[in-house]
Amino acid sequence: LPSHKRQCMAGLLAPPYGVMDSGATNDRMPDKENLNSDPLSFMSKHLNKVPSEKILRAEKVLRNAILARAPHMIRDRKYHLKTYRQCCVGTELVDWLLQQSSCVHSRAHAVGMWQVLLEEGVLNHVDHELNFQDKYLFYRFLDDEEEDAVLPSDDDKREAEEELQETLLFLSQIGPDAHMRMILRKPPGQRTTEDLEIIYDELLHIKALSHLSNTVKRELAGVLIFESHAKAGTVLFNQGEEGTSWYIIQKGSVNVVIYGKGVVCTLHEGDDFGKLALVNDAPRAASIVLREDNCHFLRVDKEDFNRILRDVEANTVRLKEHDQDVLVLQKSLRPSRRVNSQQMSNIYIYIYFFFIIYFSPTDPALDDFVLMHCVFMPISQLCPALLRVCTYHSQASQGSEQERLDYSVASKRRVFSLALRWATLQGHHLLEDDTALSFLEELHGFVSNDARVLRPLKELLPELERILKQYSGEERLAKKQPIRSFDDILLKVYCSDHTYTTIRVPVLATGREVTAAVADKLGSTEELLMINLSSSGEKQILKPNDVSVFQSLGVNGRMFACSREQLDSLNPLAEQEGPSTGSMSSFELMSSKDLAFQMTQYDWELFSCVHEYELVYHTFGRQAYRRSTANLELFLKRFNQVQLWVVTEVCLCGTLSKRVQLLKKFIKIAAHCREFKNLNSFFAIIMGMCNPAVSRLSQTWEKLPSKFKKFYSEFESFLDPSRNHRAYRLTVAKMEPPIIPFMPLLIKDMTFTHEGNKTFVDGLVNFEKMRLIANTIRAVRHCRSQLFNAEVSPASKNPQEVRNYVRQLNVIDNQRTLSQLSFRLEPRRG
Repeated sequence: LPSHKRQCMAGLLAPPYGVMDSGATNDRMPDKENLNSDPLSFMSKHLNKVPSEKILRAEKVLRNAILARAPHMIRDRKYHLKTYRQCCVGTELVDWLLQQSSCVHSRAHAVGMWQVLLEEGVLNHVDHELNFQDKYLFYRFLDDEEEDAVLPSDDDKREAEEELQETLLFLSQIGPDAHMRMILRKPPGQRTTEDLEIIYDELLHIKALSHLSNTVKRELAGVLIFESHAKAGTVLFNQGEEGTSWYIIQKGSVNVVIYGKGVVCTLHEGDDFGKLALVNDAPRAASIVLREDNCHFLRVDKEDFNRILRDVEANTVRLKEHDQDVLVLQKSLRPSRRVNSQQMSNIYIYIYFFFIIYFSPTDPALDDFVLMHCVFMPISQLCPALLRVCTYHSQASQGSEQERLDYSVASKRRVFSLALRWATLQGHHLLEDDTALSFLEELHGFVSNDARVLRPLKELLPELERILKQYSGEERLAKKQPIRSFDDILLKVYCSDHTYTTIRVPVLATGREVTAAVADKLGSTEELLMINLSSSGEKQILKPNDVSVFQSLGVNGRMFACSREQLDSLNPLAEQEGPSTGSMSSFELMSSKDLAFQMTQYDWELFSCVHEYELVYHTFGRQAYRRSTANLELFLKRFNQVQLWVVTEVCLCGTLSKRVQLLKKFIKIAAHCREFKNLNSFFAIIMGMCNPAVSRLSQTWEKLPSKFKKFYSEFESFLDPSRNHRAYRLTVAKMEPPIIPFMPLLIKDMTFTHEGNKTFVDGLVNFEKMRLIANTIRAVRHCRSQLFNAEVSPASKNPQEVRNYVRQLNVIDNQRTLSQLSFRLEPRRG
């Protein structure tokens, strides 16, 4: 690469560590030509020769279960005049797995589970192929390799039946990784479109690649190579050697060693090394030594690395104004999108050239802009800009009269479509800014006038008129409605002597405004502090500029007002401590399905009230935008409340047998929540059962029937955070809306994107970051694309009683108190 290109790309691909300049040498791995010409010799090095005890047992359980349930699947088969002894067919094995357990999500998932056995050598292709395929191909279990293979006894079959679900759960957790390795072992030229999508999806969740554009990640998906090494102490390469590859750690860890200094740091899963040596064409700055056995890497060779970087620069178009970049576009290889917006500055140029010229009204990039414009372009700038484009930039200066007319209609239609999409998404937020409704009324006037001459524009007016009518004379309905920024709330504020006063303040009231309202109500002239006091006695002093101060309250938190001298003497209210007795007597007679249904109905109401913009404000900080995220905070608080409900009820149950019944009850409720696709409460319940105050109750868990232990183990597996919560993401991908997602994970995704990418780069808006966050918000939109059918309730004798109970959960939110209660139930064993 030319030197100026190297400098440019070094900034694009800057690694998180400055000293990890490393890669691989030619004598330790095959070059690209050797890999493509003889893939089997390369891949065979990576397959385990000695299977683990767990995998050996899994093979026996599956073989015996098949012989017990479907013995016809294992038999001699003939093909092309040749007989293959005691074989199964790949498609039949996949079909069988899908029929056995709900933890097998798809055919691809089942393929990955069988691939685990193939990699460990306990399942073999009759011609020694290394990839399991969902085709009419023959596979043989290890126990059937010998001619005198022993059939399982009745006891063996019974044991297999008992262990089958646990075995399938184990394989379902490690199957996706095996499937990924199988794809990565394919020579790049043999990877299918589906393979590339799976690799690309994996790359989206690798922290070392978070700063790269989606275009670069898609290119990487086509060239990444899987590499593994079995033994700790293996030297991947030495300091001073030529850099030939860039590595990403997929599993395991490595030490970075420098001559004379020893180990300077350790890199773990998700970290990368070796980039700078490629970008700068310099020797390795350190040696890389495996820190543990069985490490897996994703490798990009130098040739591919340089080609991708050259293509990134070659496909980048820059629009300049006064010799400064104001718009940076990147061509995409995907046919669905003509250009990729990377960065932009001058907003009038951006809207006109980017939206009006390049994109159709249905392009996803328009949605990115509509969702994220508040980050870089508030309504006060957006509305005048759209009007300016509509009135001044929609007239063609060349062409015939008909061509100029067509151009004008097309330009105005695009602006109008963008405005309609924006107004529809705004919803009740239109009422929070006078500029917004004024803009829509002014736009309606412009289009009405133009429609007299440009008849095609007339068909656009009814939708705009509907929006104006809806929000000009808006009336609130009887069902639960979103909390809006201009709504008033009643806020109880307590004094140091535990008396209280009630004030009415706007949702967006600042700490200063709340303090003034309290002082006025109390008739106090001294300086007051506003305190968020938790049940554990922790005090948080609210700042004068804090917005929506009531949102900072925890589940049992209360707002206090006091002088600075009284601060140390503040104590929580008795009611903040939570209940002293459990409510099992109230809900043990309620149907678990009824409880799950009413919880789902309430969660859906809360989830439906969360506006998409609240996710943006929460990610970038509501203080900066002076906007409320009250609906989102209520939904997140509900998650905490359900989680604490589980812990509270268990810790307040003094009878061992009843605690066992409680665990069974919660497992049943969690199962029904998953059935209703309420993943938020499902995870809250399971995380409540994982709380140390509950999980330590060994005597209680020992009494839990094995059937429920297996259910709980399966549910707990969804909490597995490895591969960026892949188990959860696979589960959601299989579901159809309506879905109530695990909101804390979506919040984490957006926060990860926000903190890992700059909003502005060299004065330009980083629109790639906007797109990544918008993708997560669209996932939320997909979950709500179908309504939850609240009318179809399970048959219930007392639905109102169940409804009231789940909406008024009384909990203890002090972890110390919960732990003390737990130790009283089951003291620590000496």
